Amino acid sequence: MKYSQLIGFVATLLLVFFCFLPWSYIASNQITISGFNAEGTSFGRPGMLHIYLSVVLLTFFALPKIWAKRTNLFIATLNVAWSIRNYILISACLFGECPEKKIALYGIVICSAIILVMTLLPKMNIQSKTK
Repeated sequence: MKYSQLIGFVATLLLVFFCFLPWSYIASNQITISGFNAEGTSFGRPGMLHIYLSVVLLTFFALPKIWAKRTNLFIATLNVAWSIRNYILISACLFGECPEKKIALYGIVICSAIILVMTLLPKMNIQSKTK
């Protein structure tokens, strides 16, 4: 694809943006969970790994080297796994109470999937050797 690197770059920036938005709301405790604020829960800061992986993804999307594209595929796979883990953990019903899922929780999973697809379609100029 001609624009796969640009789409992946934009999706990575959008993923970072979604980390700062609210992911879910627990009504009984009046707690809003985001990627960096999960006070009152044991979730920690689940958005931090997304930020770290996004920095590496952005760097490797910009580099026109084959090793960067291959490494980007591995890092994007880790990012998808972490986003699915966050979705399952944060949206799970506990003790009969289900949290209200916000749009950013869905956005994290969708952006991570788009990033993974864009790493599978790099634009590389490979020159063949002729003798």
